Amino acid sequence: MPELPEVETVRVGLQPAMEGARFDAVALRRGDLRFPLQQDFAARLTGQSVIGLGRRAKYLLADLSSGDVLLMHLGMSGSLRVMEGSVETTPGSFHYARCADRAHDHVVFAMSTGKTVVFNDPRRFGYMKVFPRAAIQDEPFLKGLGPEPLGNAFDAEMLARVCAGKSVSLKAMLLGQRAVAGLGNIYACEVLFRAQLDPTHPAAVLADPSGAPTGAAERLVMSIRTVLAEAIAAGGSSLRDESYRQTSGELGYFQHSFQVYDREGERCLRKGCRGTIVRFNQNNRSTFWCPNCQR
Repeated sequence: MPELPEVETVRVGLQPAMEGARFDAVALRRGDLRFPLQQDFAARLTGQSVIGLGRRAKYLLADLSSGDVLLMHLGMSGSLRVMEGSVETTPGSFHYARCADRAHDHVVFAMSTGKTVVFNDPRRFGYMKVFPRAAIQDEPFLKGLGPEPLGNAFDAEMLARVCAGKSVSLKAMLLGQRAVAGLGNIYACEVLFRAQLDPTHPAAVLADPSGAPTGAAERLVMSIRTVLAEAIAAGGSSLRDESYRQTSGELGYFQHSFQVYDREGERCLRKGCRGTIVRFNQNNRSTFWCPNCQR
């Protein structure tokens, strides 16, 4: 599933086609994605302009001139591509074709820029919703999300406060979205490796008896910020041809910088470490780590 860096890359790719543009037409090829689309979904978008295109955790949020917000989630296999006529705009040098079956083009936005934004989702795990911006604090999809990991509110003190006394594992804490938003399985493995932390340790190790952040909390915050920044700069990660792609059609290439993820049985890349990367099942997800240097 696309994580924060992938969604941020999609947001940036969509900006030229959507931000400041009007929805001239909205075509729904089916009445549901992961969840049923609202009956007035197309009507609430048509004729409205996108005054800002943002991101919250793994969600894309388009603020509309009407005061509504269009929430978009890519799910497991969803992608948004920008078309000009029948040709994708600005295809990159690392270009691969998307899903060839146009039967999976479920939602089509015709924008006043003359470009078309198409949501394709073979598995239909993605979803969209329109709701009033004034009600965003109560929106179920967004309520309870932790701070943005690249924002000012996220620091070691906050992380220690949230995790003090918690027995849940560090990996589960990162995936839970309440302590910090936007990380999924791939980046949780990577940031724990960078911070040299055992993914099975309880989250309580991030706070000392007084509740102050430990060195582990400081390292983890720095690791999260560094890994996500690098991944955004690289355009996200693509594990196979049908997985995440940028709106331009490019595959993200942060996967070439993975230090533990999907490297089971390979030598640890940390300088001076002679360990081997191990994979094990943790909370029904594959965890990759180096038992030798992640303590």
